[in-house]
Amino acid sequence: MYSETADTYDTFSPERIRSRFMMRVFLILAALALALLAISLAGKWFGRTIAMGGHTDDTTPYEIVIGNDVLRVPANMIRFDHARRDGVVAKLDLYMRWPRMDGYSAEARAAFNHENGSRELLFLTFEERMMSRDMSGRYEPIYKAMVKDSGRPGPNGLTVYSFPENTGYVDELLVVGNADSYKPFVMRCLSGEAARESLAPCERDIHLGRGLTLTYRLPAALAASWREVDAAVRKAAEGFLLTEQ
Repeated sequence: MYSETADTYDTFSPERIRSRFMMRVFLILAALALALLAISLAGKWFGRTIAMGGHTDDTTPYEIVIGNDVLRVPANMIRFDHARRDGVVAKLDLYMRWPRMDGYSAEARAAFNHENGSRELLFLTFEERMMSRDMSGRYEPIYKAMVKDSGRPGPNGLTVYSFPENTGYVDELLVVGNADSYKPFVMRCLSGEAARESLAPCERDIHLGRGLTLTYRLPAALAASWREVDAAVRKAAEGFLLTEQ
């Protein structure tokens, strides 16, 4: 009896209760501190993510396989977060700031967020080649046969044609440069309200690599710089390629 009573007294002694209470308080405070730390870190991470608006200034290069071609591209030029990783994909979307042909950075934030109506970005999409001819190659057998008018002068030596209604390109314009050359410059541009609302209403595709089609879109204001833009896009794209052509 004495031993049992002593044990009972020891279990419920003020010192033992106080010790357990203090331990619980300590554990609760420690848990709160960890929770606050987690919330703070998460807040900073989400805050930065929101502030970046889906962009990244990380320049880590990723190796991306499309068909028989391999591209090595820095993360800040890859348009979508889910694509910023090594691996095999069906297509890859990039964006670059003209004329520097660079990716997102703090210095380039205004351009990438289109602040004050800024239209300085080129949008590039790499995909496996599905057509035997690129846009320049399709001019003579396809586009030229579609347009019936003689065209009107465009900026810097370009000629602009309207598509007839029965072609499926009624809301687009055909824009051609160096029409008499072996490889004329050809692009299609949206017209009317659609063009005014689009960040990059003009589109052109080219072949490169072993089996890639690169489609790039540009702001209408850059049409006058078509020679420089086309050369810069080709140079940048070929710089990404790890496979020999």
